[in-house]
Amino acid sequence: MRSQATTQVAVLGAGSWGTALAALLARNGTPTRLWGRDPQALSEMATSGRNKRYLPDLQLPESLEYEADLARALRGADIVLIVVPSHAFAALLETITPMLEPGCAVSWATKGFETGTGRFLHELVAEHLPERPAAVVTGPSFAREVVAGLPTAVTVHSSDDDFAQRLANLLHADNFRAYTGGDVLGAELGGAVKNVLAVATGVADGMELGLNARAGLITRGMYEILQLGIALGARPETLIGLSGLGDLVLTCTGDLSRNRRLGLALGRGVPIDEAVREIGQVVESVVTADEVVRLADKHGLDLPIAAGVHAVLHGEVTPDEGLRMLMSREQKPEYPELLFGH
Repeated sequence: MRSQATTQVAVLGAGSWGTALAALLARNGTPTRLWGRDPQALSEMATSGRNKRYLPDLQLPESLEYEADLARALRGADIVLIVVPSHAFAALLETITPMLEPGCAVSWATKGFETGTGRFLHELVAEHLPERPAAVVTGPSFAREVVAGLPTAVTVHSSDDDFAQRLANLLHADNFRAYTGGDVLGAELGGAVKNVLAVATGVADGMELGLNARAGLITRGMYEILQLGIALGARPETLIGLSGLGDLVLTCTGDLSRNRRLGLALGRGVPIDEAVREIGQVVESVVTADEVVRLADKHGLDLPIAAGVHAVLHGEVTPDEGLRMLMSREQKPEYPELLFGH
């Protein structure tokens, strides 16, 4: 790969988060191309300098390039950064695999699992591109605030320390701090499961159950992330860091979160189809809840909040019934077993 000053990045996915990361890279002086599935939307972005659908009031840097042709977007790229919804990740990865030039590294800021299998996204990358450096970018970050230049901290995890540092250096800016780590599984897990738990806190707030209920759900939700993460081999430090606890707190409390807004609507009695339609963007929790429950069953784990959200999203219980199920569980120790072995 070329030096950092001349590194070419192709960002795939022109939604809110893809646009935000592409804008950040471009502002940092990195030659950046943004690709999306809608050529007309990209053309309008190039003309207006704004993403009128997702970030209509925020100006994008003039240096950012827009390319509707996928092959041309990837031409000459040293790093590809995939930022599409999790359900579209596998198909896009398969499409770009033969297009990538030698030496091009792959990264992603998508959160979730492969639909229907529960596989982590890094497993798909390893399957299609086993010899290339790979990294995940994750953490508590609303796209709107990143484009607006508000302070943000994320983390870049990779089994290749040099690539993690290289990508973090490209992202790092005065108001954007990028940490590094080597626990890709843990980083992906926190970023996925928090979407499910954000629905739970949204439901509680939509039902006006108070701040005590919200704090309890966040705390017990963190315990569910830890249980699942440790069963899968994630590092506890990762789960209580930016990609786990940090992202959980942001998504459970910030109304820019699509998953929280879904929960708020459900808590107020809005049918799920109508709630998703009103949000107007992909709500990852609807798919992710299935995979979390599947993983919990596989490892014999009791994750009552995630299971309750899953039941509500599938119409098996109402939000009120789901809450009563949680509150009627038997009294027990807060931590019935030691998670960390000491």
